[in-house]
Amino acid sequence: MDLLTLLPVLALLLAIGAVAGVLAGLLGVGGGIVLVPAFYYAFNGLGYDNPQIMQICLATSLATIIFTSLRSLSSHHKKGAVEWSVLRNWAPGIVIGALIGVLIAAKLRSDTLVMLFGILGICIGLYMAFGNAKWRLGDEMPGLLWRSVFSPVVGFLSVLMGIGGGSFGVPLMTLHGIPIHRAVATASGFGVIIALPSVLLFLLRQPPENGLPPFTLGYVNYAAFFVVICMTTLTAPIGANLAHRLNPKPLKRVFAIFLILVALNMLRKVIFV
Repeated sequence: MDLLTLLPVLALLLAIGAVAGVLAGLLGVGGGIVLVPAFYYAFNGLGYDNPQIMQICLATSLATIIFTSLRSLSSHHKKGAVEWSVLRNWAPGIVIGALIGVLIAAKLRSDTLVMLFGILGICIGLYMAFGNAKWRLGDEMPGLLWRSVFSPVVGFLSVLMGIGGGSFGVPLMTLHGIPIHRAVATASGFGVIIALPSVLLFLLRQPPENGLPPFTLGYVNYAAFFVVICMTTLTAPIGANLAHRLNPKPLKRVFAIFLILVALNMLRKVIFV
């Protein structure tokens, strides 16, 4: 690949990683909810029209989540905020759901995954904008029966969106009486459980060769992965510092509206092609 082709790719990836890091630190949102649409628009804008481009976006996002979630989990563990019993009980079902998600995602058309991301993104955005910390479905986490239903669904839907455990895990835990800071801490463990087996399976599969972005191994674009990891490491502390000086609640609602608009635009692109 010549330098003139490589530079726009590198510049876009640097910007994506920087923005994702700031937002993660400022709002506590998972990187995947930002990275997947950003990768999608970047790869499409640069002319890479692989028929499974959305799968590449999902897999690359999940690869970054392995490292960001591990770092977050370690930090939360030092503060004693992780509910390890929840993590242990929910891990098997989440892993099963995540692996099923990879196998199904690899067989779906890219447009179908874009549509799913759009629909689920709107749901997450609405919850972020209008959700209430006082809402409850119960005073403790679901028992074996409902856990056997909910845990694979969390893993499955997270893989289909290329996100960690926060977007589904945090509401699930807070709705069942776990305080928000402990839910966020535990959800970082969900992210590791979802992303690690999913990425390993994505690496073993091979997308069609035509229109494939450069530096792609299996379904993971390792150039995007390395650049984003470096940038989020640098910019997440900036977002965290801003969070201490600004009120994050109105900012979270602004981001929720932004997410809904992005999701609607992704739906528009596949419905009105």
